[in-house]
Amino acid sequence: MTRASRTHERLTPQRLFGRCFSFLALWMILIGPGLKDLPIGLLAVLVATWASMALWPPGGSPSPRGIIGFLMYFLPRSVSAGIDVARRAMTTPPTLAPGVVTYRTSLPPGMGRDAARTVMSLQPGKLPIASESDGTLLEGSEFRAWP
Repeated sequence: MTRASRTHERLTPQRLFGRCFSFLALWMILIGPGLKDLPIGLLAVLVATWASMALWPPGGSPSPRGIIGFLMYFLPRSVSAGIDVARRAMTTPPTLAPGVVTYRTSLPPGMGRDAARTVMSLQPGKLPIASESDGTLLEGSEFRAWP
């Protein structure tokens, strides 16, 4: 069975409408309801809906409990890291020490490791650079060690 046929099997009107509506709501929140932006917004919604249907793993579904738990874990740490990076950048002289951090993960290659790298990229002062087949992640960092 090809990837395209799996995508079409999962494509139901309810899923299609739900994703379109979600992406449109996100567009309205981020950009606003201006009529001049609506054509580009609709195009972006259609592309995002197509990509989400094509790339979502078969049988996968987001867990509301998991999303809430992740946000409760991630948001306070992200705010704290942002404040820390801003504090370090504003001190005279700045206490930033750019470098590369090597981290070994037990996550197998694939979606799990990619999701971890995506979350790392959301943290202020962090940028995943590479992922090796042995589980080693290279990450650019604004500071090498915590004070």
